[in-house]
Amino acid sequence: MQALLALIVTGLLVAFCVRWVAGRLRLGAPTRMAVIVIFMLVALALYGHQLGG
Repeated sequence: MQALLALIVTGLLVAFCVRWVAGRLRLGAPTRMAVIVIFMLVALALYGHQLGG
């Protein structure tokens, strides 16, 4: 349960950072949910890869 909460909090932090950097560089900022979904997929894929070998 704690790992899931940590993953969600980290996803929110990553979304904030990506959107902040995009704003500072005057680039088009992706939506918050898009960043969170991509981060979760990458984190879970890396975790699965680690479990596999």
